[in-house]
Amino acid sequence: MTKGIIVAGLAGGSGKSVVSVGLIAALASQGKIVVPFKKGPDYIDAGWMKLAAGRNCYNLDPFLMNAEDIRASFLKHCAGADLIVLEGNRGLYDGVNIEGGYSTAELSLSLNLPVLLVVDCSKTTRTVAAMVLGCMKLDERIDICGVVLNQIGTKRHQSIVTQAVEKYTGLPVFGAVPRMKRDIFPMRHLGVTPHQEYERSEEAMAMLAETVTKHLDIGRIQEVMAPIGVRKVMPEQQKPDRKLRIGLLQDAAFQFYYSENLEALEERGAELISINAMAEEKLPELDGLYIGGGFPETSAKALAANASFRNSVKVAAERGLPIYAECGGLIYLGDSIELDGEVYPLVGVFPIRFGMAAKPQAHGYSIFEADTENPFYEKGTEIKGHEFRYSTILEWTGRSEDLTLRMKRGAGFSEGRDGLTVNNVLALYTHIHALGTPEWADAFMKRCGDVKKSNDKLLTQVNCK
Repeated sequence: MTKGIIVAGLAGGSGKSVVSVGLIAALASQGKIVVPFKKGPDYIDAGWMKLAAGRNCYNLDPFLMNAEDIRASFLKHCAGADLIVLEGNRGLYDGVNIEGGYSTAELSLSLNLPVLLVVDCSKTTRTVAAMVLGCMKLDERIDICGVVLNQIGTKRHQSIVTQAVEKYTGLPVFGAVPRMKRDIFPMRHLGVTPHQEYERSEEAMAMLAETVTKHLDIGRIQEVMAPIGVRKVMPEQQKPDRKLRIGLLQDAAFQFYYSENLEALEERGAELISINAMAEEKLPELDGLYIGGGFPETSAKALAANASFRNSVKVAAERGLPIYAECGGLIYLGDSIELDGEVYPLVGVFPIRFGMAAKPQAHGYSIFEADTENPFYEKGTEIKGHEFRYSTILEWTGRSEDLTLRMKRGAGFSEGRDGLTVNNVLALYTHIHALGTPEWADAFMKRCGDVKKSNDKLLTQVNCK
């Protein structure tokens, strides 16, 4: 019997990541098979959840995916699990409109999962009960099964808040996370630092598991999890022959890959090759290259220092290797990035000098239409995605009309457009999710296969001569 729960909060920064990641780590340390899910487009929290569980974390996003695809992905990845922990995003009822569309609450209804509500109790006591009661009354269809208190200062503080919540709401309080002298998660930008960039990630994971085990009643939390049903582990379908070698830049600079995107490529015959852009001398022999997002600015010195690798990527692009690059990948394909007055050379596929701003330059859902010829999207295709960047364009010698994608929502690259192309390269700021955009994997693999066939045919002709 697989059982699951959603960990939600009253707002972003309420402590739901501490609870969800710590709960996953604690349960996994007990030998439980825990499959994590993250609501929304977030990569960083999903990365920490993956590290805690020791298995892939999957994103469920009602904006990027339709309800049928969400349900299918959820049930598919639940198979064989003991427990499911799904972390919400922002506040429980926060969505894109006044009705709470695409909210964590809406997702809990569609998946029929109860909600464990995490409440930041800083500088408040009895009012916590009022906030919890408000969440219960706003939509009584939502099954809020219990409460976890966060940022508790003293035992007296915990006692008063616990008694108030249980008296006025009737909900059980499953424990309290104490106020800590330092953040367990190192903070940066709008959230936590990716675990790939944090040298003490294993120490943080152990501390989270210990904190949750010590301060929360894990047994009672498991009891209120909802059964998802007896699920048989289906025999693994025979995967297609691995005919195409697809490279992935996966290191401290480039970490933003949805698990579903990589699975979509594998299902279509990709052999995924993980590559470290800071350590390896050159690209291996590939049929395609996928460069995801990340924070190349934090590794700019190391990326710039590896000139031989940068040059190999540029040569591959010039020779027609299919390359799909998102956000951080787009930056990497530019000429350079300027940080604190220092200019760091990058690959140089596109004539762009990037900089970094103190505030987000784009953050949120986006929609674009492919209105110009490009390597991967047919003209007229409309795609939903997500933007998150602090980078700025300091210098660019191109023209906005040369960009291949028209933004219907979101900032894009320049003047309401996105998508730089050259040969078989498409680089854009928008992140896409393969379940919401199945044509992406189809088109990418087709272009890689077509280019491989063309190159093989040319090589055969040359050898015959």
